[in-house]
Amino acid sequence: MTVTDQSTATTSRITDQDAPGLPRLAVIIGSTRPDRFAPTPAGWFAAEAGTHGQFDVDLIDLAEFDLPAQLGGNDPDAAAPEDVRRLGERLARADAFVVVTPTYNRSYPPALKAAIDWFYSEWSLKPVGFVAYGGHFGAFPPIEHLRGVFVEFHAVPLRDAVVLQDFWERFDHDGRAVDAERMGRWAHRMLDQLGWWALSLAESRQRRPYPEGIAE
Repeated sequence: MTVTDQSTATTSRITDQDAPGLPRLAVIIGSTRPDRFAPTPAGWFAAEAGTHGQFDVDLIDLAEFDLPAQLGGNDPDAAAPEDVRRLGERLARADAFVVVTPTYNRSYPPALKAAIDWFYSEWSLKPVGFVAYGGHFGAFPPIEHLRGVFVEFHAVPLRDAVVLQDFWERFDHDGRAVDAERMGRWAHRMLDQLGWWALSLAESRQRRPYPEGIAE
């Protein structure tokens, strides 16, 4: 897997032909604000996922999608906005997700909440891991909040996460991990778990229906 150079684009799209038979992992850049730091840890994690070798990796930048803050109405036949449709197609193809998020006032960004809430079945019955960054104590709250949100979609949030406290000390000026070996172990431990859940849940989705009550 090759991650697109961050100086030209933040999104790396890997086709099924590039990694036949591998589950697809969507790594989502969860911040859209100017001068954001999020592409750095997201690019690092996507590269680690590529060396892990168990995934076809799709790096998705929410800043490339103009998602309305106001969700659609109750008309099931109403057409979704174009960027909602485009993002939904990317998410639907994924077998697992990693959400990369900063800490905003002890939670996660509103743009990420809107991106999550526009969809439902795209998340359902798939594992979700988290990479969060903040100050010394600031990287844990968004993970805890996001776990509760994704449970509502019948997704499977992982217990383990990658928590980057004092994030400005974790990467050099070129976006490379300062303690690459240690951080690589954190990433690969979570990737091992994601791989297990992605294959297990994909098999279950194909073999047996989920109990009634799951919303579409």
